[in-house]
Amino acid sequence: MAKQEKIYVIGHKNPDTDSICSAIAYADIKNRINNGNGAKYVAKRAGQINEETEYVLKRFGVEAPGYLSDVGTQVKDMEIRETPGVPNSISIKDAWAIMKKSSAVTLPITKEDGQLEGLITTGDIAKSYMDAHDNYFLSNARTQYRSIANTVEGKVVTGNAHGYFVKGKVVIGAAHPDKLGEILEKDDLAILGDRHEDHLCAIRQNVSCIVVCNHAEIEADIKEAAEKNECVVIQSPLDTFTVARLINQSIPVKHIMKKDNLLTFQTDDFTDNIRDTMVKNRHRAFPVVNKHGKYIGTVSRRNLLGMKKKQLILVDHNEKTQAVDNIEAAEILEIVDHHRIGSLETLQPIMFRNQPVGCTATILYQMYVEKALDIKPSIAGLLCAAILSDTLMFRSPTCTPADKMAAGALAQIAGIHIEEFAKEMFSAGSNLEGKTTEVIFYQDFKRFTSDKVNFGVGQISSMNAEELEALKKRLIPFMKHECGKNGISMVFFMLTNILDESSEIICWGDGSGRLVEESFNVKEENHGYFLPGVVSRKKQLIPAFIGTLQQNNG
Repeated sequence: MAKQEKIYVIGHKNPDTDSICSAIAYADIKNRINNGNGAKYVAKRAGQINEETEYVLKRFGVEAPGYLSDVGTQVKDMEIRETPGVPNSISIKDAWAIMKKSSAVTLPITKEDGQLEGLITTGDIAKSYMDAHDNYFLSNARTQYRSIANTVEGKVVTGNAHGYFVKGKVVIGAAHPDKLGEILEKDDLAILGDRHEDHLCAIRQNVSCIVVCNHAEIEADIKEAAEKNECVVIQSPLDTFTVARLINQSIPVKHIMKKDNLLTFQTDDFTDNIRDTMVKNRHRAFPVVNKHGKYIGTVSRRNLLGMKKKQLILVDHNEKTQAVDNIEAAEILEIVDHHRIGSLETLQPIMFRNQPVGCTATILYQMYVEKALDIKPSIAGLLCAAILSDTLMFRSPTCTPADKMAAGALAQIAGIHIEEFAKEMFSAGSNLEGKTTEVIFYQDFKRFTSDKVNFGVGQISSMNAEELEALKKRLIPFMKHECGKNGISMVFFMLTNILDESSEIICWGDGSGRLVEESFNVKEENHGYFLPGVVSRKKQLIPAFIGTLQQNNG
Protein backbone atom coordinates (compact mmCIF):
# COMPACT_ATOMS: atom_id res chain seq x y z
CA MET A 1 0.00 0.00 0.00
CA ALA A 2 1.47 3.37 -1.07
CA LYS A 3 2.07 5.79 1.76
CA GLN A 4 -0.30 8.74 1.91
CA GLU A 5 1.11 11.97 0.56
CA LYS A 6 1.34 14.78 3.11
CA ILE A 7 0.85 18.46 2.38
CA TYR A 8 1.88 20.82 5.17
CA VAL A 9 -0.13 23.91 6.09
CA ILE A 10 2.20 26.30 7.88
CA GLY A 11 2.42 29.87 9.13
CA HIS A 12 5.39 32.17 9.60
CA LYS A 13 8.37 31.99 11.95
CA ASN A 14 7.82 33.21 15.51
CA PRO A 15 4.16 32.32 15.01
CA ASP A 16 1.35 34.35 16.55
CA THR A 17 -2.15 33.09 17.35
CA ASP A 18 -3.45 33.79 13.83
CA SER A 19 -0.57 31.88 12.22
CA ILE A 20 -1.16 28.76 14.33
CA CYS A 21 -4.97 28.78 14.39
CA SER A 22 -5.28 29.49 10.67
CA ALA A 23 -2.97 26.57 9.85
CA ILE A 24 -5.11 24.23 11.95
CA ALA A 25 -8.36 25.49 10.42
CA TYR A 26 -7.17 25.42 6.81
CA ALA A 27 -5.85 21.87 7.20
CA ASP A 28 -9.35 20.98 8.45
CA ILE A 29 -10.98 22.61 5.42
CA LYS A 30 -8.63 20.95 2.91
CA ASN A 31 -9.02 17.49 4.44
CA ARG A 32 -12.80 17.80 4.21
CA ILE A 33 -12.86 18.92 0.55
CA ASN A 34 -9.87 17.03 -0.88
CA ASN A 35 -12.18 15.14 -3.26
CA GLY A 36 -10.35 11.87 -2.78
CA ASN A 37 -6.98 13.09 -4.10
CA GLY A 38 -5.24 10.86 -1.56
CA ALA A 39 -3.34 13.69 0.15
CA LYS A 40 -3.46 14.40 3.85
CA TYR A 41 -3.19 18.02 4.95
CA VAL A 42 -1.23 18.50 8.17
CA ALA A 43 -0.93 21.73 10.19
CA LYS A 44 2.63 22.61 11.18
CA ARG A 45 4.40 25.48 12.94
CA ALA A 46 7.68 27.17 12.06
CA GLY A 47 8.60 28.26 15.57
CA GLN A 48 7.87 28.20 19.27
CA ILE A 49 4.27 28.85 20.32
CA ASN A 50 3.80 31.93 22.51
CA GLU A 51 1.86 31.90 25.76
CA GLU A 52 -1.20 33.59 24.28
CA THR A 53 -1.52 30.88 21.63
CA GLU A 54 -0.77 28.19 24.19
CA TYR A 55 -3.65 29.49 26.32
CA VAL A 56 -5.99 29.49 23.31
CA LEU A 57 -5.11 25.92 22.27
CA LYS A 58 -5.54 24.65 25.82
CA ARG A 59 -8.79 26.60 26.26
CA PHE A 60 -10.38 24.85 23.26
CA GLY A 61 -8.69 21.47 23.73
CA VAL A 62 -6.73 21.47 20.47
CA GLU A 63 -3.28 19.95 20.13
CA ALA A 64 -0.48 22.22 18.94
CA PRO A 65 0.80 21.57 15.39
CA GLY A 66 4.09 19.72 15.09
CA TYR A 67 7.31 21.72 14.68
CA LEU A 68 8.80 21.95 11.19
CA SER A 69 12.03 23.94 11.25
CA ASP A 70 13.25 23.26 7.72
CA VAL A 71 11.37 22.24 4.56
CA GLY A 72 14.39 21.13 2.59
CA THR A 73 14.09 17.67 1.06
CA GLN A 74 15.04 14.78 3.34
CA VAL A 75 15.93 11.16 2.80
CA LYS A 76 12.34 10.20 3.65
CA ASP A 77 11.24 12.31 0.64
CA MET A 78 13.34 10.12 -1.67
CA GLU A 79 12.12 6.88 -3.19
CA ILE A 80 13.47 4.42 -0.63
CA ARG A 81 13.90 0.94 -2.06
CA GLU A 82 12.54 -1.51 0.48
CA THR A 83 15.10 -4.28 -0.05
CA PRO A 84 14.50 -6.78 2.77
CA GLY A 85 17.14 -7.26 5.43
CA VAL A 86 18.40 -10.83 5.99
CA PRO A 87 20.03 -12.60 8.97
CA ASN A 88 23.79 -13.07 8.98
CA SER A 89 23.43 -16.86 8.96
CA ILE A 90 22.11 -17.23 5.41
CA SER A 91 24.48 -18.61 2.80
CA ILE A 92 26.14 -16.66 0.03
CA LYS A 93 24.09 -18.69 -2.44
CA ASP A 94 20.79 -17.70 -0.78
CA ALA A 95 21.93 -14.10 -0.54
CA TRP A 96 22.75 -14.09 -4.24
CA ALA A 97 19.31 -15.56 -5.07
CA ILE A 98 17.57 -12.82 -3.05
CA MET A 99 19.62 -10.08 -4.73
CA LYS A 100 18.97 -11.53 -8.17
CA LYS A 101 15.22 -11.77 -7.56
CA SER A 102 14.99 -8.17 -6.34
CA SER A 103 17.60 -6.82 -8.81
CA ALA A 104 19.55 -5.45 -5.85
CA VAL A 105 23.30 -4.90 -5.79
CA THR A 106 23.45 -4.35 -2.02
CA LEU A 107 21.87 -6.59 0.61
CA PRO A 108 21.56 -5.36 4.20
CA ILE A 109 22.20 -7.83 7.02
CA THR A 110 19.94 -7.18 10.01
CA LYS A 111 19.55 -8.46 13.56
CA GLU A 112 16.31 -9.92 14.89
CA ASP A 113 15.23 -6.49 16.19
CA GLY A 114 15.74 -4.88 12.78
CA GLN A 115 19.02 -3.12 13.63
CA LEU A 116 21.45 -2.93 10.72
CA GLU A 117 24.40 -5.28 11.31
CA GLY A 118 26.25 -5.29 8.02
CA LEU A 119 26.16 -5.11 4.23
CA ILE A 120 27.01 -7.45 1.40
CA THR A 121 27.29 -6.45 -2.26
CA THR A 122 27.47 -8.43 -5.48
CA GLY A 123 31.12 -7.35 -5.61
CA ASP A 124 31.76 -8.91 -2.19
CA ILE A 125 30.27 -12.20 -3.36
CA ALA A 126 32.31 -12.19 -6.57
CA LYS A 127 35.48 -11.41 -4.63
CA SER A 128 34.89 -14.19 -2.12
CA TYR A 129 34.30 -16.65 -4.95
CA MET A 130 37.43 -15.61 -6.86
CA ASP A 131 39.61 -15.52 -3.75
CA ALA A 132 38.54 -18.92 -2.39
CA HIS A 133 41.87 -20.70 -3.09
CA ASP A 134 42.26 -21.94 0.48
CA ASN A 135 40.63 -25.33 1.05
CA TYR A 136 40.08 -24.37 4.70
CA PHE A 137 37.74 -21.59 3.50
CA LEU A 138 34.60 -23.49 4.51
CA SER A 139 35.71 -24.35 8.05
CA ASN A 140 37.21 -20.90 8.68
CA ALA A 141 33.75 -19.47 7.99
CA ARG A 142 32.14 -21.93 10.50
CA THR A 143 29.65 -23.22 7.92
CA GLN A 144 26.54 -25.10 9.02
CA TYR A 145 26.01 -28.58 7.56
CA ARG A 146 22.40 -27.78 6.76
CA SER A 147 23.58 -24.82 4.69
CA ILE A 148 26.08 -27.03 2.84
CA ALA A 149 23.31 -29.52 2.03
CA ASN A 150 20.99 -26.79 0.75
CA THR A 151 23.72 -25.25 -1.39
CA VAL A 152 24.48 -28.56 -3.17
CA GLU A 153 20.72 -29.23 -3.48
CA GLY A 154 21.04 -32.27 -1.25
CA LYS A 155 19.89 -33.53 2.14
CA VAL A 156 21.49 -34.62 5.40
CA VAL A 157 21.10 -38.42 5.52
CA THR A 158 22.59 -38.84 8.96
CA GLY A 159 24.30 -36.68 11.57
CA ASN A 160 23.54 -33.29 13.13
CA ALA A 161 22.33 -30.98 10.34
CA HIS A 162 22.50 -28.03 12.74
CA GLY A 163 26.15 -28.62 13.56
CA TYR A 164 29.02 -26.58 12.09
CA PHE A 165 32.04 -27.50 10.00
CA VAL A 166 34.70 -25.71 12.06
CA LYS A 167 37.96 -27.59 11.46
CA GLY A 168 39.60 -29.32 8.55
CA LYS A 169 39.85 -28.85 4.82
CA VAL A 170 37.68 -29.72 1.81
CA VAL A 171 39.00 -32.70 -0.18
CA ILE A 172 37.68 -34.21 -3.42
CA GLY A 173 37.99 -38.02 -3.13
CA ALA A 174 39.18 -38.75 -6.66
CA ALA A 175 42.14 -40.89 -5.56
CA HIS A 176 42.32 -44.70 -5.06
CA PRO A 177 41.06 -45.72 -1.59
CA ASP A 178 44.63 -46.57 -0.51
CA LYS A 179 45.86 -43.12 -1.55
CA LEU A 180 42.69 -41.41 -0.27
CA GLY A 181 43.50 -42.56 3.27
CA GLU A 182 46.80 -40.68 3.07
CA ILE A 183 45.16 -37.43 1.86
CA LEU A 184 42.29 -37.30 4.33
CA GLU A 185 42.80 -36.08 7.89
CA LYS A 186 40.60 -35.94 10.95
CA ASP A 187 37.76 -33.33 10.76
CA ASP A 188 38.06 -32.88 6.95
CA LEU A 189 35.07 -32.69 4.60
CA ALA A 190 35.23 -35.16 1.71
CA ILE A 191 33.39 -34.83 -1.60
CA LEU A 192 32.92 -38.39 -2.90
CA GLY A 193 31.39 -40.37 -5.75
CA ASP A 194 29.47 -43.65 -5.54
CA ARG A 195 32.28 -46.00 -4.41
CA HIS A 196 31.41 -47.75 -1.19
CA GLU A 197 35.06 -48.21 -0.20
CA ASP A 198 35.69 -44.43 -0.48
CA HIS A 199 32.77 -43.75 1.87
CA LEU A 200 34.07 -46.22 4.39
CA CYS A 201 37.66 -44.99 4.09
CA ALA A 202 36.67 -41.39 4.75
CA ILE A 203 34.60 -42.30 7.82
CA ARG A 204 37.43 -44.41 9.22
CA GLN A 205 39.73 -41.37 8.85
CA ASN A 206 37.34 -39.53 11.23
CA VAL A 207 36.31 -36.86 8.77
CA SER A 208 33.53 -34.63 10.04
CA CYS A 209 31.40 -34.79 6.87
CA ILE A 210 31.13 -36.61 3.55
CA VAL A 211 29.16 -35.33 0.57
CA VAL A 212 28.09 -38.19 -1.69
CA CYS A 213 27.42 -37.01 -5.29
CA ASN A 214 25.31 -38.18 -8.22
CA HIS A 215 22.48 -39.25 -5.90
CA ALA A 216 24.52 -42.35 -5.04
CA GLU A 217 22.97 -44.78 -2.60
CA ILE A 218 24.21 -44.65 1.00
CA GLU A 219 24.60 -48.21 2.25
CA ALA A 220 23.31 -49.17 5.70
CA ASP A 221 26.78 -50.02 6.99
CA ILE A 222 28.01 -46.60 5.89
CA LYS A 223 25.19 -44.90 7.81
CA GLU A 224 25.96 -47.03 10.84
CA ALA A 225 29.70 -46.24 10.68
CA ALA A 226 28.95 -42.55 10.20
CA GLU A 227 26.65 -42.45 13.22
CA LYS A 228 29.24 -44.22 15.33
CA ASN A 229 31.96 -41.72 14.35
CA GLU A 230 29.57 -38.71 14.52
CA CYS A 231 30.16 -38.01 10.83
CA VAL A 232 27.58 -36.03 8.89
CA VAL A 233 26.54 -37.62 5.60
CA ILE A 234 25.05 -35.40 2.86
CA GLN A 235 23.53 -36.89 -0.28
CA SER A 236 23.50 -34.64 -3.39
CA PRO A 237 21.98 -35.22 -6.84
CA LEU A 238 24.70 -33.09 -8.44
CA ASP A 239 27.91 -34.34 -10.02
CA THR A 240 31.25 -34.00 -8.25
CA PHE A 241 32.43 -31.02 -10.32
CA THR A 242 29.24 -29.06 -9.65
CA VAL A 243 29.30 -29.82 -5.94
CA ALA A 244 32.96 -28.74 -5.74
CA ARG A 245 32.10 -25.54 -7.64
CA LEU A 246 29.09 -24.66 -5.46
CA ILE A 247 30.16 -25.74 -2.01
CA ASN A 248 32.00 -22.50 -1.12
CA GLN A 249 28.72 -20.65 -1.65
CA SER A 250 27.37 -22.30 1.51
CA ILE A 251 29.40 -20.13 3.87
CA PRO A 252 27.35 -17.63 5.94
CA VAL A 253 27.28 -14.05 4.73
CA LYS A 254 28.56 -12.83 8.10
CA HIS A 255 31.99 -14.17 7.07
CA ILE A 256 32.32 -11.73 4.16
CA MET A 257 29.90 -8.90 5.04
CA LYS A 258 31.14 -5.41 5.79
CA LYS A 259 30.25 -4.49 9.37
CA ASP A 260 32.65 -1.70 10.35
CA ASN A 261 32.24 2.01 9.48
CA LEU A 262 29.01 1.42 7.63
CA LEU A 263 27.87 4.47 5.67
CA THR A 264 24.17 4.90 6.43
CA PHE A 265 21.62 7.70 6.20
CA GLN A 266 18.77 8.49 8.56
CA THR A 267 15.29 9.19 7.24
CA ASP A 268 15.46 12.73 8.70
CA ASP A 269 18.82 13.61 7.07
CA PHE A 270 18.56 16.53 4.66
CA THR A 271 19.58 15.72 1.10
CA ASP A 272 21.73 18.86 0.90
CA ASN A 273 23.87 17.33 3.65
CA ILE A 274 24.17 13.85 2.11
CA ARG A 275 24.62 14.83 -1.54
CA ASP A 276 28.41 15.26 -1.30
CA THR A 277 28.74 11.98 0.61
CA MET A 278 26.85 10.12 -2.10
CA VAL A 279 29.03 11.61 -4.83
CA LYS A 280 32.29 11.02 -2.96
CA ASN A 281 31.45 7.42 -2.03
CA ARG A 282 30.25 5.97 -5.28
CA HIS A 283 28.31 3.05 -3.81
CA ARG A 284 25.43 1.66 -5.83
CA ALA A 285 23.12 1.82 -2.78
CA PHE A 286 23.17 3.37 0.68
CA PRO A 287 21.23 1.85 3.62
CA VAL A 288 18.59 4.02 5.30
CA VAL A 289 17.71 3.65 8.99
CA ASN A 290 15.14 5.40 11.15
CA LYS A 291 16.00 7.42 14.26
CA HIS A 292 16.05 4.20 16.30
CA GLY A 293 18.62 2.57 14.01
CA LYS A 294 16.10 0.17 12.45
CA TYR A 295 16.80 -0.64 8.81
CA ILE A 296 14.22 0.79 6.36
CA GLY A 297 15.63 0.29 2.86
CA THR A 298 18.23 1.69 0.48
CA VAL A 299 18.67 4.78 -1.68
CA SER A 300 20.95 5.48 -4.62
CA ARG A 301 22.34 8.59 -6.31
CA ARG A 302 19.68 8.19 -8.98
CA ASN A 303 16.99 8.69 -6.33
CA LEU A 304 18.24 12.26 -5.81
CA LEU A 305 17.12 13.15 -9.34
CA GLY A 306 13.53 12.00 -8.98
CA MET A 307 13.10 13.28 -5.47
CA LYS A 308 9.79 14.88 -4.56
CA LYS A 309 9.86 18.29 -2.92
CA LYS A 310 7.87 18.96 0.23
CA GLN A 311 4.53 20.54 -0.63
CA LEU A 312 3.34 23.51 1.40
CA ILE A 313 0.37 25.80 1.85
CA LEU A 314 1.36 29.07 3.49
CA VAL A 315 -1.00 30.97 5.77
CA ASP A 316 -0.63 34.43 7.33
CA HIS A 317 2.53 35.39 5.41
CA ASN A 318 4.06 35.62 1.96
CA GLU A 319 7.51 37.06 2.74
CA LYS A 320 10.54 34.83 2.20
CA THR A 321 12.27 36.25 5.28
CA GLN A 322 9.33 35.20 7.47
CA ALA A 323 8.93 31.74 5.97
CA VAL A 324 10.18 28.44 7.33
CA ASP A 325 13.86 27.71 6.55
CA ASN A 326 14.75 26.39 3.08
CA ILE A 327 11.43 27.55 1.62
CA GLU A 328 13.05 27.74 -1.83
CA ALA A 329 13.55 23.95 -1.75
CA ALA A 330 9.82 23.29 -1.28
CA GLU A 331 6.86 23.51 -3.62
CA ILE A 332 4.31 26.14 -2.59
CA LEU A 333 0.80 25.10 -3.62
CA GLU A 334 -1.32 27.88 -2.07
CA ILE A 335 -1.07 31.07 -0.02
CA VAL A 336 -3.84 32.50 2.17
CA ASP A 337 -2.86 35.82 3.71
CA HIS A 338 -3.89 39.35 4.70
CA HIS A 339 -0.51 41.14 4.53
CA ARG A 340 1.20 43.15 1.81
CA ILE A 341 2.51 41.11 -1.10
CA GLY A 342 6.10 40.25 -0.30
CA SER A 343 9.14 38.54 -1.75
CA LEU A 344 8.12 34.90 -2.26
CA GLU A 345 8.28 33.50 -5.78
CA THR A 346 6.71 30.32 -7.17
CA LEU A 347 7.63 28.26 -10.22
CA GLN A 348 4.05 28.13 -11.48
CA PRO A 349 0.73 29.88 -10.88
CA ILE A 350 -0.88 29.01 -7.56
CA MET A 351 -4.06 29.76 -5.64
CA PHE A 352 -3.20 33.00 -3.81
CA ARG A 353 -5.98 34.46 -1.70
CA ASN A 354 -5.01 37.79 -0.17
CA GLN A 355 -7.64 40.07 1.34
CA PRO A 356 -7.32 43.43 3.14
CA VAL A 357 -8.84 42.24 6.40
CA GLY A 358 -7.48 42.28 9.93
CA CYS A 359 -6.78 38.56 10.24
CA THR A 360 -6.23 35.44 8.12
CA ALA A 361 -8.78 33.68 10.34
CA THR A 362 -11.47 35.98 8.93
CA ILE A 363 -10.69 34.69 5.42
CA LEU A 364 -10.90 31.10 6.67
CA TYR A 365 -14.29 31.79 8.25
CA GLN A 366 -15.44 33.03 4.84
CA MET A 367 -14.12 29.82 3.25
CA TYR A 368 -16.10 27.66 5.67
CA VAL A 369 -19.23 29.64 4.71
CA GLU A 370 -18.47 29.54 0.97
CA LYS A 371 -17.97 25.78 1.02
CA ALA A 372 -21.00 25.21 3.30
CA LEU A 373 -18.89 23.42 5.90
CA ASP A 374 -20.00 23.36 9.51
CA ILE A 375 -17.41 24.71 11.97
CA LYS A 376 -16.65 22.67 15.07
CA PRO A 377 -16.87 24.72 18.30
CA SER A 378 -13.16 24.15 18.98
CA ILE A 379 -12.14 25.44 15.53
CA ALA A 380 -14.56 28.37 15.89
CA GLY A 381 -12.91 29.25 19.22
CA LEU A 382 -9.45 29.20 17.62
CA LEU A 383 -10.49 31.42 14.71
CA CYS A 384 -12.30 33.87 16.98
CA ALA A 385 -9.22 34.09 19.24
CA ALA A 386 -7.01 34.77 16.20
CA ILE A 387 -9.23 37.65 15.08
CA LEU A 388 -9.33 39.20 18.55
CA SER A 389 -5.55 38.85 18.83
CA ASP A 390 -4.72 40.34 15.42
CA THR A 391 -7.20 43.23 15.72
CA LEU A 392 -6.47 43.89 19.42
CA MET A 393 -10.14 43.27 20.19
CA PHE A 394 -11.24 45.44 17.21
CA ARG A 395 -9.06 48.42 18.32
CA SER A 396 -6.50 48.06 15.50
CA PRO A 397 -6.93 50.12 12.31
CA THR A 398 -6.52 46.83 10.44
CA CYS A 399 -9.91 45.73 11.75
CA THR A 400 -12.71 45.67 9.18
CA PRO A 401 -16.45 45.04 9.45
CA ALA A 402 -15.75 41.58 8.04
CA ASP A 403 -13.50 40.82 11.04
CA LYS A 404 -16.15 41.97 13.54
CA MET A 405 -18.86 39.98 11.80
CA ALA A 406 -16.72 36.83 11.62
CA ALA A 407 -15.64 37.11 15.28
CA GLY A 408 -19.25 37.52 16.40
CA ALA A 409 -20.44 34.48 14.46
CA LEU A 410 -17.51 32.36 15.63
CA ALA A 411 -17.94 33.39 19.26
CA GLN A 412 -21.55 32.20 19.10
CA ILE A 413 -20.49 28.80 17.72
CA ALA A 414 -17.70 28.49 20.29
CA GLY A 415 -19.95 29.58 23.16
CA ILE A 416 -17.69 32.39 24.42
CA HIS A 417 -18.23 36.00 25.48
CA ILE A 418 -15.87 38.14 23.39
CA GLU A 419 -14.77 40.77 25.94
CA GLU A 420 -14.28 38.34 28.81
CA PHE A 421 -12.41 35.87 26.66
CA ALA A 422 -10.23 38.60 25.09
CA LYS A 423 -9.12 39.88 28.51
CA GLU A 424 -8.19 36.36 29.62
CA MET A 425 -6.30 35.73 26.38
CA PHE A 426 -4.36 39.03 26.41
CA SER A 427 -3.55 38.55 30.08
CA ALA A 428 -2.10 35.11 29.34
CA GLY A 429 -0.14 36.48 26.39
CA SER A 430 1.45 39.39 28.26
CA ASN A 431 2.46 37.28 31.24
CA LEU A 432 6.24 37.76 31.23
CA GLU A 433 6.97 35.89 34.44
CA GLY A 434 9.88 33.52 34.07
CA LYS A 435 10.58 34.48 30.44
CA THR A 436 14.03 35.50 29.29
CA THR A 437 14.45 38.78 27.45
CA GLU A 438 15.43 36.83 24.32
CA VAL A 439 12.22 34.79 24.37
CA ILE A 440 10.11 37.94 24.78
CA PHE A 441 11.99 39.76 22.02
CA TYR A 442 11.62 36.99 19.45
CA GLN A 443 8.16 35.65 20.30
CA ASP A 444 6.57 37.98 17.73
CA PHE A 445 9.48 39.23 15.65
CA LYS A 446 9.37 39.69 11.89
CA ARG A 447 12.04 40.61 9.41
CA PHE A 448 11.45 43.00 6.49
CA THR A 449 13.44 44.16 3.47
CA SER A 450 13.04 47.42 1.56
CA ASP A 451 15.48 48.80 -1.00
CA LYS A 452 18.19 46.40 0.23
CA VAL A 453 17.70 47.56 3.83
CA ASN A 454 17.00 44.68 6.25
CA PHE A 455 15.24 45.51 9.48
CA GLY A 456 13.35 43.60 12.14
CA VAL A 457 10.31 44.54 14.19
CA GLY A 458 9.08 42.83 17.36
CA GLN A 459 5.84 43.55 19.19
CA ILE A 460 4.15 42.76 22.46
CA SER A 461 0.69 43.89 23.47
CA SER A 462 -0.47 44.33 27.05
CA MET A 463 -3.23 45.91 29.11
CA ASN A 464 -0.70 46.78 31.82
CA ALA A 465 1.30 50.01 31.33
CA GLU A 466 3.67 49.25 34.24
CA GLU A 467 4.48 45.86 32.74
CA LEU A 468 5.38 47.49 29.43
CA GLU A 469 7.64 50.05 31.14
CA ALA A 470 9.52 47.30 33.01
CA LEU A 471 9.90 45.37 29.78
CA LYS A 472 11.30 48.43 28.00
CA LYS A 473 14.21 48.60 30.47
CA ARG A 474 15.05 44.96 29.78
CA LEU A 475 14.79 45.16 26.00
CA ILE A 476 16.96 48.22 25.24
CA PRO A 477 20.33 46.63 26.16
CA PHE A 478 19.29 43.36 24.53
CA MET A 479 18.49 45.12 21.23
CA LYS A 480 22.02 46.53 21.11
CA HIS A 481 23.31 42.97 21.26
CA GLU A 482 20.93 41.60 18.57
CA CYS A 483 21.36 44.39 16.02
CA GLY A 484 23.62 43.29 13.18
CA LYS A 485 22.74 39.60 13.37
CA ASN A 486 21.57 37.84 10.19
CA GLY A 487 22.19 40.98 8.11
CA ILE A 488 19.66 43.09 10.05
CA SER A 489 20.94 46.65 10.35
CA MET A 490 18.07 48.10 12.42
CA VAL A 491 15.84 46.58 15.10
CA PHE A 492 12.58 48.02 16.44
CA PHE A 493 10.18 46.91 19.16
CA MET A 494 6.56 47.98 19.62
CA LEU A 495 5.33 48.12 23.20
CA THR A 496 1.60 48.30 22.54
CA ASN A 497 -0.89 49.34 25.20
CA ILE A 498 -4.23 47.77 24.23
CA LEU A 499 -6.35 49.94 26.52
CA ASP A 500 -4.75 53.26 25.49
CA GLU A 501 -4.55 52.18 21.82
CA SER A 502 -0.98 53.45 21.59
CA SER A 503 2.55 52.12 21.20
CA GLU A 504 6.00 53.16 22.33
CA ILE A 505 8.76 52.36 19.85
CA ILE A 506 12.26 51.55 21.03
CA CYS A 507 15.00 50.93 18.48
CA TRP A 508 18.67 50.38 17.82
CA GLY A 509 20.91 50.52 14.75
CA ASP A 510 22.38 53.17 12.48
CA GLY A 511 19.54 55.37 11.22
CA SER A 512 16.81 53.60 13.22
CA GLY A 513 15.84 56.62 15.31
CA ARG A 514 15.86 58.86 12.27
CA LEU A 515 13.55 56.44 10.46
CA VAL A 516 10.99 56.62 13.28
CA GLU A 517 11.22 60.41 13.47
CA GLU A 518 10.80 60.94 9.74
CA SER A 519 8.02 58.36 9.42
CA PHE A 520 5.86 59.70 12.27
CA ASN A 521 7.16 63.25 12.87
CA VAL A 522 8.00 62.55 16.50
CA LYS A 523 10.99 63.16 18.80
CA GLU A 524 12.71 60.75 21.15
CA GLU A 525 11.55 60.95 24.75
CA ASN A 526 12.91 58.80 27.56
CA HIS A 527 14.76 56.47 25.13
CA GLY A 528 11.65 55.80 23.09
CA TYR A 529 9.10 57.25 20.67
CA PHE A 530 5.48 57.55 21.79
CA LEU A 531 2.98 56.94 18.96
CA PRO A 532 -0.66 57.54 19.98
CA GLY A 533 -3.16 55.58 17.89
CA VAL A 534 -0.46 53.33 16.41
CA VAL A 535 -1.07 49.69 17.33
CA SER A 536 -0.65 47.80 14.06
CA ARG A 537 2.74 46.72 12.81
CA LYS A 538 1.27 45.56 9.51
CA LYS A 539 -0.94 48.49 8.58
CA GLN A 540 0.65 51.46 10.37
CA LEU A 541 4.31 50.92 11.22
CA ILE A 542 5.69 48.91 8.27
CA PRO A 543 4.02 50.95 5.46
CA ALA A 544 5.32 54.16 7.06
CA PHE A 545 8.86 52.78 7.38
CA ILE A 546 8.94 51.44 3.83
CA GLY A 547 7.51 54.68 2.41
CA THR A 548 10.25 56.70 4.15
CA LEU A 549 13.03 54.34 3.04
CA GLN A 550 11.88 54.41 -0.59
CA GLN A 551 11.55 58.20 -0.54
CA ASN A 552 15.03 58.64 0.93
CA ASN A 553 16.63 56.22 -1.52
CA GLY A 554 14.73 57.78 -4.39
